[in-house]
Amino acid sequence: MSEYLYPVRRNRRDFLAAAGAMAATVGLGGLSSAREAEETVLGEGSCRFRLDNAWGKLPAGKKYGLGCAIVVDSQDRVIVTSRSNDPCVAIFDKTGKLVETWAKDFATKIGYDTTGQVSATAHGLYLSNEGGTDFLYWTENVAKQGDKRTGARVYKTDMQGKVLYTLGNVAEDSATTQKLDLTNPTDVAVAPNGDIYIVDGYGSQKVYRFSKDFKKLATIGGPGKEHGKFSTCHGVWVSTLRKDPEVYIADRANGRLEVFSPELEYKRTIEGFRMPCCLYQQGGRLYVPELGARVSVLDENDKLVSRLGDGEGLGDDDLKEHQGMFSKPHALTLDSKGNLFVLEWLPHGRVRKFSPIS
Repeated sequence: MSEYLYPVRRNRRDFLAAAGAMAATVGLGGLSSAREAEETVLGEGSCRFRLDNAWGKLPAGKKYGLGCAIVVDSQDRVIVTSRSNDPCVAIFDKTGKLVETWAKDFATKIGYDTTGQVSATAHGLYLSNEGGTDFLYWTENVAKQGDKRTGARVYKTDMQGKVLYTLGNVAEDSATTQKLDLTNPTDVAVAPNGDIYIVDGYGSQKVYRFSKDFKKLATIGGPGKEHGKFSTCHGVWVSTLRKDPEVYIADRANGRLEVFSPELEYKRTIEGFRMPCCLYQQGGRLYVPELGARVSVLDENDKLVSRLGDGEGLGDDDLKEHQGMFSKPHALTLDSKGNLFVLEWLPHGRVRKFSPIS
């Protein structure tokens, strides 16, 4: 096994030959330059955004798959993962230039015989700044490779993809690996004190809490509708919007957010969501992408501030005519300037940037 999750990476110099084809993958495809120039605004009041339709395009020969996860690092670089073998990861600098891609070359290095397992297992990504250094936590869904069970792992890596620790479906325990009965994990979050939370959202419906050195501290959950039970505990976030940190769980199929103490003691429930996927906080607000065609924004008291881009009932073809509407938001993030980046669970990813309107 390679010590790097993605040992082969391509930087901007490798893209120069394809620079003239940067518009090849617009997303839904076929958008005219006139349509791209149209101003699209979503939101209301103090929560308004303008679509930047030129952002996030890939060179010819590369394409997004189903949109998995999107994060911003401490340099305001935007990192996009999707169920694609090329690129598995796309990295944009703060000006929107594509500066690096990580591709299929790594597959056999992490125990896969075919590159198709990459697009079969890709799911979550969480960025954690620990002591001034950025790290990435990757969540893999489970898949079958012949008779072999693949995926069902959580990796911690540095920003170059060097694997530092692996939890879940590993051959044996070691200084850098730990067996854990993850049946189909979906997301990770890290608390200010370094505690790590993992949700097994497509599998056991369990939520795990670990210390920063990967010692298991608590497990809650299981399938159900009562508080502390889940039906697709898809996302997890440690909110610091209030005086004390709280753990938010996006309980997708139950249409709610469940809120817990850092010790995973139940506190309250926030109802009224359409398949919430995950969470992200910035500027005193909590942003929730909902697979049910919208993004919800809450304040520090869990009160609704705005619902963005409600595209319920629209088909994929309709979205060409309704650029301010969402179809299946799966993940989102914001940079230090308040720019909102939304990635959708569509075959072409549909990753888009929305700039705040003051």
